[in-house]
Amino acid sequence: MFTKTQLLALLGALSIASAQSKISFGPYYSLGAVQGTYIAESDTTLYPGKTPSPQQNRMVLWPGMGTDAIPGTSNGALVQAIVSSSGSEAAGLCGAKSGQWCVFASTLNGVEGQVSGKAVPMDASSGVNVHYKYNTTTQKYDQTVSVDGKVVSTLSTLSGKGIGWGTAVECQDQCSGVVNAHSKSKAQTKPRGVRAGSANMNWNTSTRL
Repeated sequence: MFTKTQLLALLGALSIASAQSKISFGPYYSLGAVQGTYIAESDTTLYPGKTPSPQQNRMVLWPGMGTDAIPGTSNGALVQAIVSSSGSEAAGLCGAKSGQWCVFASTLNGVEGQVSGKAVPMDASSGVNVHYKYNTTTQKYDQTVSVDGKVVSTLSTLSGKGIGWGTAVECQDQCSGVVNAHSKSKAQTKPRGVRAGSANMNWNTSTRL
């Protein structure tokens, strides 16, 4: 089970925390880890609602997975499609206008840093579907990000196997303010036994709020 402290520790282990002067988290929800289990597939629909007013740089919402070691390394990763409220950065990041979010597939790891798919603007009234699936042939997680049913961003990364799943409100650098009400619908994970490839019923007991 991932706590806020563990999330910060993971960012530090990925050598990413030093890139920002400050990282903080708001409300979060998590599942895992359960011994002998990895996340074979995850599907989440997020409705971010209105952007903060005034709009803040690097205030983000994400559903993501922390992973074990990437093959051939001792580094894990954070598979985390991003929904970002970007004020002055928005135009350069995704072409967003005032009141819009930027959304993109993304993985954060200790080998390559932040690896991202195409970033696109999204209206506050829209919903974004985030789908992760472990590809047993390539040993990569395939990310598919869709807005209102249309695929807008994809990414496949060698990331290890997901051992913990969660959602977070994250604030980087000097952002501040209030995140408006947002919701998630039909968040599903499909845990699998590492050896047997079968569902692990202990997964539902690992919830942390």
